[in-house]
Amino acid sequence: MGGKKKLGLKQMERMQDKKDEEDKGKDKKKEKAAPSKERRIGVIAPDVKNEKIVSEIKKMNVLTPYAVASRFSIRISAAKDFLEQLEENGAIQLVSGSHNIKIYKPIAG
Repeated sequence: MGGKKKLGLKQMERMQDKKDEEDKGKDKKKEKAAPSKERRIGVIAPDVKNEKIVSEIKKMNVLTPYAVASRFSIRISAAKDFLEQLEENGAIQLVSGSHNIKIYKPIAG
């Protein structure tokens, strides 16, 4: 019984104008947001044998995959592999870890 009331012409025009303005606003937001997605993240980990990178790693107090990934602009998975390789080479030492995160410290030397 009842139902939705039929809108008058003036009300329908107002609704259409409001909808058009919202669509224009969304288009502007999409145009502004597009350039920010151009941030490049490296997939390949840095070279373990590069002395410059290893010396920079040794300056850090605590080494976590997130810290290394943000410092060198690489993915966290690549940073995890990089830290494991450094541990095998003896440049860093595992302090604590679980299946989620591993914490390393540089070996002075």
